[in-house]
Amino acid sequence: MGTNFNYIPCALQDELRTIANAIVAPGKGILAVDESPGSMAKKFLTFDLPNTEENRRIYRQLLFTTENLQEHISGAILHNETLYQKTDDGKTFGDLLRHRGIIVGIKVDKGIVPLPGSLDESTTEGLDDLYCRCGKYKRDGCDFAKWRCVLKIGKHIPTYQAIMENTNVLARYASICQSQGIVPIVEPDVLVDGDHDIIRAQKVTETVLAAQYKALNDHHVYLEGTLLKPNMIIPGQKCPRRNSPEEIAYITVQSFLRTVPAAVPGIVFLSGGQSEEEATVHLNAINNVNLKHPWELSFSYGRALQASVLEAWAGKNENIAQAKNELQKRAKANGLARYGKYVAGSIPPFKADQSLFVEDHKY
Repeated sequence: MGTNFNYIPCALQDELRTIANAIVAPGKGILAVDESPGSMAKKFLTFDLPNTEENRRIYRQLLFTTENLQEHISGAILHNETLYQKTDDGKTFGDLLRHRGIIVGIKVDKGIVPLPGSLDESTTEGLDDLYCRCGKYKRDGCDFAKWRCVLKIGKHIPTYQAIMENTNVLARYASICQSQGIVPIVEPDVLVDGDHDIIRAQKVTETVLAAQYKALNDHHVYLEGTLLKPNMIIPGQKCPRRNSPEEIAYITVQSFLRTVPAAVPGIVFLSGGQSEEEATVHLNAINNVNLKHPWELSFSYGRALQASVLEAWAGKNENIAQAKNELQKRAKANGLARYGKYVAGSIPPFKADQSLFVEDHKY
């Protein structure tokens, strides 16, 4: 194993570390708004709303102009389309967010594709032109990025092939981002699809994370300038035994203590198909767990911040104020959960107990 490599320049280390720490500031988390136009079509279909660029723009404008959003949202992950869309008064969404003190992030992967030779597993593409794209995104005001890889749990999966492929793709992405001054969010998403119990989910997640940090080390990624976006450790959707929030919190933090280096500034959990209330309750329990941990425990939620907003808006201009109120509520709930101070049921979602699980979910 070679030991002759260069650390990234000190000035770049300082920049990346500062951005990463700002994203996981106490009481704040990330609003993930990086759905592709195709994903938005599925969301709009429920309301018989045409999936036009203008309707997508109106919806994103609703989100980004919500009053006091910056109180609980430190960063927003955008899709390429969204980054360059504009408000009614001609300001780009990127400029709008930066003006409000919200750090702009960008989804840079190009989607999940089959992994040949595996057991119906996948990898993620987009590395070929990533260096040039990251340089452009940095010039256009993006300070962090997201790349998602997916691993499934089954009798014989994830395979070694799938784990090695996906963790190395994420490591290569991370090193490219850092070279351009962009903080990479590393997202190895172990899906909740299946009937496995929480212990099986724990074993797979620990195996994946151990491989992930080996890969990041192999690619000389500066860990202090990264964030991890993982799944919480919960049983499969079809598992008959449902664990308590306290059990989920303890096992989740225990597993991350075993696998995630202390140099990483923060862990920003994905919601993974949990309902809005479940995602908040579990985050709250994680921040109350009786285990010492070196990293901030935050959130990077898409569906768990937007489901009530979409339900309240339903594509109607007269509902915009109500939809913004729903985003304020969900952001506040998760901001409280960051401190372990959220009381279950105290900030109910617009549509209570709505399941957000989508099998084999794609963005």
